Amino acid sequence: MRLTFGLTWVAALVGSTLGRPAAQEDSAVSYVDAETGFTFSEYKVAYSLSGNVVFRVATPAAAVQGQPFDIVLQIVSPTSGGWAAVAWGGSMVKNPITMGWANGQSTVVSSRWASGRTLPGAYTGATYTKLSNGNKVNGTHWQLTVKCTGCSAWDNIRLNPKGSNRLALGYANAKVSQPSSNTSSFGIHDVHPYWTQDFTQGANPNWDALLVRNGVA
Repeated sequence: MRLTFGLTWVAALVGSTLGRPAAQEDSAVSYVDAETGFTFSEYKVAYSLSGNVVFRVATPAAAVQGQPFDIVLQIVSPTSGGWAAVAWGGSMVKNPITMGWANGQSTVVSSRWASGRTLPGAYTGATYTKLSNGNKVNGTHWQLTVKCTGCSAWDNIRLNPKGSNRLALGYANAKVSQPSSNTSSFGIHDVHPYWTQDFTQGANPNWDALLVRNGVA
């Protein structure tokens, strides 16, 4: 993939070493999505004084702490912005990153990994399947709904399906260079807060049946 760098990227990286973004308290709520049928742990992350990106995480109720598990992720983000991403380890570096953006009337998911404070490259350690429901773009927002295998475990890290996990947001106002490509280059994020989210709010006992309902074998 083509990587692009500029003075704004370098300046932002230098600035990010001077202080950490403020953490947001865990205020996740349980959200039942009528379209997909999944129960999600929902958390709204502020990217401005008046705007939020919504992250919804669904997990199998049978998931065991210390073992990998699949995740259904739903991102709701404004079409006025460029891209939004969640870093599953709560920081930019050395953890799976799930990016999403709008491409016309469809949504794109991109799997990324950053080994350092540089533009994240493509990551093959996580695989994604878009659900047949829950993916849409309207006049104000885009919504991405995907199943991820590989987002809950990497290296010696395991997310906790029975508790809270630290996550991080990357959000940019500028669009990606090639919206139709999931390996598109892109510019630096404008905000990058982190938070803790209670995954127990999104436990689903009928996990397999819900996947089938949404076109995932």
